[in-house]
Amino acid sequence: MKSLILSLVVVLCLLIAMVFVEPFNQNISTHSVSHHSNDQTIIENTFKQDAALIRDTYESELYTLPAFKSGHYGLRMYRQTLDEKYAAAIWSDLARVASRLNYFSNEVHTPQQIADYTAKRISNYLTDSSERSVLRFQVTKDLPEYLYLGVDLLGSMARANEYGLKHQQDAKLREVIRRYDFSIYATNREMIKAWAAQLANQVYWLKQLGEQDVTAQFINAFKQAYPDQQDHLLSEQQLINKVYGLTHIIFAASAYYQHPIKENDFQWIYNYYRNNIDMIIERTKEDVIAEVGINFLLAGLTDDPVLLKTRSVIQKALDREHGLVPSADGEFDLEKGEHRNVLAIMLLDWQGVHHAPTVNNQPELFKSVPYGLTTK
Repeated sequence: MKSLILSLVVVLCLLIAMVFVEPFNQNISTHSVSHHSNDQTIIENTFKQDAALIRDTYESELYTLPAFKSGHYGLRMYRQTLDEKYAAAIWSDLARVASRLNYFSNEVHTPQQIADYTAKRISNYLTDSSERSVLRFQVTKDLPEYLYLGVDLLGSMARANEYGLKHQQDAKLREVIRRYDFSIYATNREMIKAWAAQLANQVYWLKQLGEQDVTAQFINAFKQAYPDQQDHLLSEQQLINKVYGLTHIIFAASAYYQHPIKENDFQWIYNYYRNNIDMIIERTKEDVIAEVGINFLLAGLTDDPVLLKTRSVIQKALDREHGLVPSADGEFDLEKGEHRNVLAIMLLDWQGVHHAPTVNNQPELFKSVPYGLTTK
């Protein structure tokens, strides 16, 4: 009888303990989650504050920069924020695009004119002994028209197209494009080793313009030019060229921050980043690291550890006295650092993708279009 009573007392004590302890445990768990959430919010806020610091630095001097730089910055910031304060920078970019296309359509469109133009362009590489310039000269001297077609013409036509515009002599310029088979450049491994990011842009621009679609051929050739198992054999410059190429495949596929990306469409790239992010951080530079992070944002992968790593690296690189991310050599030049710092702003304070600005969606930005451009 005593043992039965003792057993009942033990069971009763256990039940009482469970009643009081379980809410306590739930409180601990809830507090832990809440604390973690608060930590994340604090970290996110520091990223946003640092992005604001860089923005203030650049926007106080934005129109002292060349048109290409102010336009590059303003277009990206507009696509992020849809803020009309960037309208003047966008008009500046429009004027630059119009000027280039006016020049090409009027003065550089015959085979001889293109040959003369590219001869001058390629001679610039003879004065630079860097590994990148030597590679570019060696491969492009046999395909000089690429400097006109890929590096110059396609970029300007594609930018006009993104705005919902085209040049008045669009038909003439498209006839020039159609003289060339772009797969010759896009599948050449030596070209890829010299121009990976540029070729990634160009194959998507061609597709965007409704011309040749050699994106799949380019990606296949890229994989052959840069097999992952040979990364350890690459120089620093070649590793940077490879990763830039990867990031620009994603950027170009998004029409430069205008459309979201599906991770599984580019799974091989995201797998590479996850497997190699520490090596990328160690062996490349802030521009590249920021671009990798933005690739994750474009795919909506906001909780991926790779994104946090890239943001932390850029935040650590920020010089708060100068209000920007300096170059790898410690330079604080606003013009030279614009690309790196606009990427840093986007990475630290991402505001989503917007299909903008276009004539149809933001007509107020296109009330005055530079001479030579017209609606599609």
